[in-house]
Amino acid sequence: MDMLIRKLESISRISDEERRAIEHLPVTGRHLAAHQDIVREKDQPSQCCLLLEGWMCRYQVLSEGKRQIFSFHIPGDIPDLQSLHLKVMDHSVCTMTQATVAFIPHEALLELTAALPDIAAKLWRDTLVDGAIFRQWMTGIGRRSATEAIAHLFCEMYVKLEAVGLARDHAYRLPITQAELGDALGLSNVHVNRTLRELRRGELITLHGGKLEINNWQEIAKLCDFDPTYLHLERRAA
Repeated sequence: MDMLIRKLESISRISDEERRAIEHLPVTGRHLAAHQDIVREKDQPSQCCLLLEGWMCRYQVLSEGKRQIFSFHIPGDIPDLQSLHLKVMDHSVCTMTQATVAFIPHEALLELTAALPDIAAKLWRDTLVDGAIFRQWMTGIGRRSATEAIAHLFCEMYVKLEAVGLARDHAYRLPITQAELGDALGLSNVHVNRTLRELRRGELITLHGGKLEINNWQEIAKLCDFDPTYLHLERRAA
């Protein structure tokens, strides 16, 4: 449960009592393959999934087979937390890489939040931050150029990973394919490929072997008008 505590600590203070309560939540751990659905649209889950290792995404598939990715998720995230109160899923959640997941029964989470209202408030804050991220993604799809949208996403993922101790020195593992970037930002594979070449040519990024290095943070942040305020971070991991 350390990753969940790290995530919550990045957006709020955690007391020793809250830490102990989270550590004692009953969970079932599972190792999952890449590209495996965890919960599907129309499901009525009785548990939430906490990502411990790997990457996940939320997505929806249209009738003609086109996919829209709504969000990328890293360790510490609970991508289906809304299922605690919204009983029917309106989208699907799947692994993007091999992943380790802890499944937490809804009943246990409801008991925890009833006993410790401050934890309920922290989880609510997490969902509000999630909403802020959605708004940035909508802006990226609707108003940013392809270069700006991809650069903004790269900056966002770095700050999120750094906050939980999974990135440093403006470099991190990025297990996202060009097709997945396109599905997230409404771009074709050709457009994504051309945009990545432009970012490399401008020496703003180095992307090789699934690792992304942002070579000039100030310049790329200026390019895409990146301001991390919407992530509402209060603390970053040492």
